[in-house]
Amino acid sequence: MNQSWQKPFIKPGRLRYNPASIMKKLWILLISLLVLTACQQQDETDGIPLPQDSYELVTLTPKPTETAVPTEVPILEDASGIGRAFFRAWEGMDFLGMYSLLSPQTQAVVDSQSFVELYQDAMATAVVRSISSQPLSMIQEDDEAEFGARVTWETAVVGSITRDYTVPLVYEQGRWGILWDESLILPELAGGYRLFMDYRIPARANIYDIDGLALAYQGSIFTLGVIPGQIEDEEAMLDALSPVLGLPPAEIQAIYAPALPDWYWPIGEAREEVMQQYGASLQPFIGKGLTSPDTRLTLLYTPEGVAPHIVGYTGFIPAEEIEAYQAQGFRGDEQVGRAGLELWGEEYLNGERGGVLTVVGPSGEYIATVQEKEAKQARSLYTTINREFQHDVEEMLADAIISHPIAQAGSVIIMDVNSGAIRAMASYPAYNPVVFDSLRQDSAVALGQLFSDPGQPLLNRAAQGAYPPGSTFKIITLAAGLNSGQYTADTRYTSIGSWNRLGDSFIKYDWLEGGHGTISYRQALVVSCNSCFYDMGYVLDEFDPGFLPFTARQFGLGQPTGIELPEETGLIPDNEWKLQTQGEGWSRGDAVNMAIGQGFVLVTPLQMVDIVAAIANGGTLYQPTLIDRIGAGGDAPEEPTPAQIRGELPLSPENLATIQDALWRVANTQSGTAAYRFERLPIVVAGKTGTAESSSSDPHAWFVGYAPAEPYTLRDGALIESPEIAIVVMIENAGEGSDVAAPIFRRLVEMYYGITPRARLPWQ
Repeated sequence: MNQSWQKPFIKPGRLRYNPASIMKKLWILLISLLVLTACQQQDETDGIPLPQDSYELVTLTPKPTETAVPTEVPILEDASGIGRAFFRAWEGMDFLGMYSLLSPQTQAVVDSQSFVELYQDAMATAVVRSISSQPLSMIQEDDEAEFGARVTWETAVVGSITRDYTVPLVYEQGRWGILWDESLILPELAGGYRLFMDYRIPARANIYDIDGLALAYQGSIFTLGVIPGQIEDEEAMLDALSPVLGLPPAEIQAIYAPALPDWYWPIGEAREEVMQQYGASLQPFIGKGLTSPDTRLTLLYTPEGVAPHIVGYTGFIPAEEIEAYQAQGFRGDEQVGRAGLELWGEEYLNGERGGVLTVVGPSGEYIATVQEKEAKQARSLYTTINREFQHDVEEMLADAIISHPIAQAGSVIIMDVNSGAIRAMASYPAYNPVVFDSLRQDSAVALGQLFSDPGQPLLNRAAQGAYPPGSTFKIITLAAGLNSGQYTADTRYTSIGSWNRLGDSFIKYDWLEGGHGTISYRQALVVSCNSCFYDMGYVLDEFDPGFLPFTARQFGLGQPTGIELPEETGLIPDNEWKLQTQGEGWSRGDAVNMAIGQGFVLVTPLQMVDIVAAIANGGTLYQPTLIDRIGAGGDAPEEPTPAQIRGELPLSPENLATIQDALWRVANTQSGTAAYRFERLPIVVAGKTGTAESSSSDPHAWFVGYAPAEPYTLRDGALIESPEIAIVVMIENAGEGSDVAAPIFRRLVEMYYGITPRARLPWQ
């Protein structure tokens, strides 16, 4: 755009509001009109002879001719309205609306596209979130005016910028218009200057375990490479490289084998701590085949990639989200959290951006500083897990699934029953977050393999896997029966091995051939009698079709737990849901299936561990959490995470005691479905087995429970008098809960309390 034009200069003092001058002009106009009217009347009567009926021409003496003076039209419109409208349009970022208020002479010099682009560029460069304005003054005389306003830019990077503006206006072509130049973007831009933002970005903070051991942290990576033709002592060089790269010499040699003698060939990467340990041994080979290492700062994880589904990973901002991130002060090319706690804790881990907003000339030369703001330090996250224990749990789960003849996937969770703090959470298959380092060798190939893996290693099955709960749901069904008033703990039912209240075409069978005989409903939970709970589901549906779904929701099912990770809500079906999704209403058979945790009902392992923890602690549903505290930084102190209660179980003390007793009997009496799995375990546990039918031929294996179920003395002499941890094990398509999930549950208890296992897992 041509910048040679200048706004017209208005002499100081010319624009004055002068009432006497305006009144004088109005009186002159009024007197002129009166004189003109009087002259017309005199011409018709007195001074001029009337025409005569005669053949003679009558010659009139002409009057002296006077030159007409144009009448001055007063400008009655208030110019301040245009000034106000200009700033209101700016507040709405309506730049075309602003352009429409410019004077014709300005619009002849500046086209609308250039005008809009200038404002858009300034707003984007300064990362302006909003504009506010306040009128200050108005001076108007004849066809010129000046409007004063105070404007504040609220920016995402350098805070508030406030400037006073003086807006010249001119009346032409029948309207007021603004005489514009770049100073009306920002006074410092007069003369055609532009803005430049120099971002100040704090280092990304770390993620630690509860004891301050790093799970994800900023560190240096060293890339090692060779030029084959310059190698002098290959054997010695390979021996020195082997501990650095963690590879045998022969494998390192094979990496650069395709290279020509004068090619540079990268052979691997090493962490800063590894280079500190072995760097001296590499020094003799620098320049003799081994090149000087290249260093870059990146986000690092533990070598084993501990807790990948908890920690998550980072990545570049997706194109569709860049605008939203830029509004928060991001430049747009940074890496941000994309999953796990990296995503949840983005506002802490990334700190608060700062910057220096400057005015630059046509060649980018510095002119002046508009405003600057220091960045604020990012804040680290301290999780509720212990890194070593989490690693051991992950290894145990992977080993259990890999060694099992049919199991392929699963998850486990250990939670503190008195706070909701997660002590371990593992999902298999898993992945190492290091593959998301886009600058690693072959990162694109590794990521492609990860995203296309049919085992879905990125899925956190503990929080995002939704499954039929099978017999673990009988806990909720029994609670609903007791709360309905239709049953007591000692209400008896005779199980004969089959159940046909839905008709002979819909006969259902017990897992135990011949049934369990006549037993109480307390005992029905212990032996997991299907026909007992089929009948309870039938009766509850007769009593109130919505009662069982309502009770399930009171237990926290069908809704998020509130943990800091992405999670599924599961499904608690009812009549409304079925009408909307299946096109038909709720049936008695739906309630019967739901009573044993089948049909449409779906739950997550995370929801189930929360329920079991509440049963163990006396009825309080805590919000599960992975954050122990948020570190200090950016003028903020360290913040511990308090336990948050999200509800209470709908159980009276008496009914809660009934369920606790039944879960104890499951693991500790001869009739319990899992008692044989806990024989000679020093610590007493309580729990419930579950075998859930799935679309596969093999059912899912569940075990949910807590420990200790009786007072227990630790090795150091400390006494645990009440339950401390809740555990859920869910192994997909692996068979019976008592055969697969219960032994893994036992192993987790042994690991948590430092008990030496008596034997390997049954299938190993």
